[in-house]
Amino acid sequence: MNTLPGLLTARSALFLDFDGTLAELAPRPDAVVIPGELLSLLARLHAQLGGAVALITGRAQADIEPLIAPLQLPAAYEHGAVRHAEWGVVSLAPEQAPDLTPALAAARALEQRHPGLLVEHKHTAMALHFRLAPELEAECVGAMLDAVRDNPGLQLLRGKAVVEVKSARVNKGHAIQAFMDEAPFQGRIPLFAGDDVTDEAGFEVVQRLGGAGIKVGEGHSCALHRIADPQALRAWLATISPEISSAP
Repeated sequence: MNTLPGLLTARSALFLDFDGTLAELAPRPDAVVIPGELLSLLARLHAQLGGAVALITGRAQADIEPLIAPLQLPAAYEHGAVRHAEWGVVSLAPEQAPDLTPALAAARALEQRHPGLLVEHKHTAMALHFRLAPELEAECVGAMLDAVRDNPGLQLLRGKAVVEVKSARVNKGHAIQAFMDEAPFQGRIPLFAGDDVTDEAGFEVVQRLGGAGIKVGEGHSCALHRIADPQALRAWLATISPEISSAP
């Protein structure tokens, strides 16, 4: 197991991506399996860190909440477009929500032609998954690039076997910064674990604030630290948790 000595302490604010970080990637987003010990581990860390644990994910709130129920955590969904703090929900104002119509039309046309593709329509973003049809990557990326080319309010993100279209106004780094400006995160040292290129903005922010990023898995990253896979991350968090409890 990878070791990251001294990185997580009682003074930390812990931010965690979900797919590929806490849970292993699945062929389809709705096929993600939650390890039995994960919820109890997150609940323990949330209590030990005074509530300063948040999920930072590209997934929609309606997808993630059933997976972690009955646990309730602060979270930023859809790359930060929807943010759920301890006291309520902060989201993009309706006039700021991007027009996804061209991107959705292009993605659904591809989905109809190729059964291995999956379109995921969220509130403020959409994703075209090609994990079951990796040979279609170039076609998927090209179609989405064409769909957003004339709309500066949209941003295209390329992830692991997925291409996403979201508002250019939001990213995971902005979401983490917003949490760090509020209790119970304010004044703490931020730590963010993520596995994909969509997490790089989060790594940049936590490291600018004096904290550290943890890249889960392979691939280039600006994160200062790296760990092999979700199982190794969960094992490390479980090992560190007793040390937080005994911290002065």
